[in-house]
Amino acid sequence: MFGRRHSSPISKGLAGTHAARYINGGSDDSQAGGEAADAGAELPEKQAPFRQSPKEAPEFAAPRTREAVAPHIVKIRDQILPQLIERIDVEAAADLNREELHNEFAPLVAEVLTELRLTLSRPEQEALEQIVIDEVIGYGPIEMLLADPEVTDIMVNGPNQIYIEKRGKLELTDVIFRNEDHVRAIANRICNRVGRRVDQSQPLADARLEDGSRVNVILPPLSLRGTAISIRKFSKKPIDLDQMIRQENLSANMAKFLKMAGHCRLNIVVSGGTGSGKTTMLNAISKMIDDGERVVTIEDAAELQLMQPHVIPLETRPKNLEGEGEISIRDLMINALRMRPDRIILGEVRGPECIDMLQAMNTGHEGSMCTLHANSPREALTRMENMAMMSGLKYPMRAIRQQIADAIDAIVQVSRMRDGGRRVVQITEVVGTEGDVITTQDLFEYQYERDSEDGKMIGTFEATGMVPHAAEKFRQFGFDKAAREIF
Repeated sequence: MFGRRHSSPISKGLAGTHAARYINGGSDDSQAGGEAADAGAELPEKQAPFRQSPKEAPEFAAPRTREAVAPHIVKIRDQILPQLIERIDVEAAADLNREELHNEFAPLVAEVLTELRLTLSRPEQEALEQIVIDEVIGYGPIEMLLADPEVTDIMVNGPNQIYIEKRGKLELTDVIFRNEDHVRAIANRICNRVGRRVDQSQPLADARLEDGSRVNVILPPLSLRGTAISIRKFSKKPIDLDQMIRQENLSANMAKFLKMAGHCRLNIVVSGGTGSGKTTMLNAISKMIDDGERVVTIEDAAELQLMQPHVIPLETRPKNLEGEGEISIRDLMINALRMRPDRIILGEVRGPECIDMLQAMNTGHEGSMCTLHANSPREALTRMENMAMMSGLKYPMRAIRQQIADAIDAIVQVSRMRDGGRRVVQITEVVGTEGDVITTQDLFEYQYERDSEDGKMIGTFEATGMVPHAAEKFRQFGFDKAAREIF
């Protein structure tokens, strides 16, 4: 279908300079999103991040099982790629799924191997076809890592060093790119598919993969070891609170409280460090939202996986080449208030949008949620005070604290612990204020006891015995009996 001897509507002999650069691993900054960013325009997305069936878009993702590729196969790939460049139309290939591409590449790869007088067994030839497809429409050598369900993070530190996280622990892989240009080409491909730009004029970019996995890219000279790509993968099947109980991330009573809090429209902040599972927890709590509610989500890179039918996902936009057209989280937050939402879910609060979120929570948008980086519930409150002050509004500190106390009902503190496990270490209720101080009470906490022989932390999730002030709200929603069983 692609080859010179195969007639096809998508064959054009030469793939063109732009395609050639992609396959060879060359950088094409002038075309990698620059045109899309011109005059504030965005490249069209090839896949939406929310509940898209395979029939709705080309299948870019790799199969879920993938074995490591032998080194001699990789060398042969480098030999045949120049020949393949002359025989395929990369843009047309991108419209096919992997099964169709396998059918088209099989005779083409065999033809090139014959011309180069190279002999491979059928399994080796199939492995070669797979990595060639990865180069043409996929993400090159990291495709096998993306296909591994046990890998939760992929960290590319230049062409010669790739780390992954498995079961909460970092591991160095033997996967490498050919050179810096190869890494840059894959970074461009990731960003282009979601209408983002990364080049020397815009060396930082947040993007996402087709399955919603979050991606951050930073180019040299800001990254001294070469292009750095950080990928946070998300489970194909969103984790719920019941599964978290089985994984010992929290106790059954904690899960019951969070289910009631989500259903009864408490305003919740999920706090924790980097990689602690804040977004996963937010997704799990959001399952309690009623299908009849209109929900607006706001994120830098869309990664929330809400299953309700009436969800409006919003995503920020960076500046274009002229330095214009930027749409910030705060811009989206202000606009969301005009969209008649029942709830607003903010992926992460990190700046002046905090004051707008607090005001939304205080003005009829009960049940709104957000995440932020903090090491404890008390530190989370302090950070919210600081971010509210970043808005430039001349509110006295006492007024800001009162607004926080009125807006926030509960803080869920999650942590990635030294054994790699992620646990809910605290659930704290915001009670009110006493003078200039925000008062809180802990409802649940994790008590560490000892380490097991295999290094796993052993501990218990304990209720503090405090009765939440939200008990009356639970009663109004018919959960008074369930609340009494917990507290």
